[in-house]
Amino acid sequence: MSGATESLGRKIAGAQDLKAVVRSMKALAASSIGQYERAIESLDDYYRTVELGLSACLRSAQSPPFDARRTPPAARAVGAVMFGSDQGLVGRFNEVLAEFALKWLKALPGEIRQIWAVGERMQALATDDGLPAPSVLSVPSSVDAITALVGRILIEIQAARERGDVVEIYVFHNHPISAATYEPVGKQLLPLYRLWQAKLAALPWPTKNVPEVIEDAAPALEAFIREYLFVLLFQAGAESLASENASRLAAMQRAEKNIEQILDSLKRTFHRMRQESIDEELFEVIAGYEALFHRRHTSRPV
Repeated sequence: MSGATESLGRKIAGAQDLKAVVRSMKALAASSIGQYERAIESLDDYYRTVELGLSACLRSAQSPPFDARRTPPAARAVGAVMFGSDQGLVGRFNEVLAEFALKWLKALPGEIRQIWAVGERMQALATDDGLPAPSVLSVPSSVDAITALVGRILIEIQAARERGDVVEIYVFHNHPISAATYEPVGKQLLPLYRLWQAKLAALPWPTKNVPEVIEDAAPALEAFIREYLFVLLFQAGAESLASENASRLAAMQRAEKNIEQILDSLKRTFHRMRQESIDEELFEVIAGYEALFHRRHTSRPV
């Protein structure tokens, strides 16, 4: 019995140590979510500034940028950026996004020619789904690393468009809904159609003094378009990382609940076995006492 209780005691201690690790991982995931959410919020003012700059340039532009022309459906060559994760304990984070993106892409009239997969796991899923062999990009490990990733994506997209490999670009990522839930989302990144231009050109200016672009508006417009694409991709990367940590937080919450249930069961078993051991010892003491008492009385001379 003592060996069994010692074994149970070791299991309880191990479960308590594991619970402490899970709690630390929960705290780390919650902290990571916070930094990515702050990064997303910090983009709002900059995004507003970029929008106003685009609005001013589009008002002054003599002709729409090359992105505005609409390509015939038969000539549409589609590319996609898919943000995944290479970290563990994230559940079906990659699978959910891959299934969503595949359904979206297969519904498009064009031909899927180029995939940029952020993360090796997302690359493997895209390949298994029959998509063109993806170019794999490293998953950023911090807010600062998102900038380098977005810069590389923009360079590769520009090179692919100049070669004529792709015309339409879509971006797919998981979007955080709450501290522990997320959903997959997608949006068209390029080309920028006339409707987009008209909407920005009609954007109300915050003051009475509407600015004018000096000389040619085209260089300024191209610069603002690059910043606009940068903001959208940075936002997608930050939201993907926030969703990844939300998925990990949810996994840790489930793990903590399971560990607590196992601990309760082990402790109940331990206390029962301990009580049975105490009862057994008491019975042995009583039996010994009764045996001695009986022997003493039976051995007394008449």
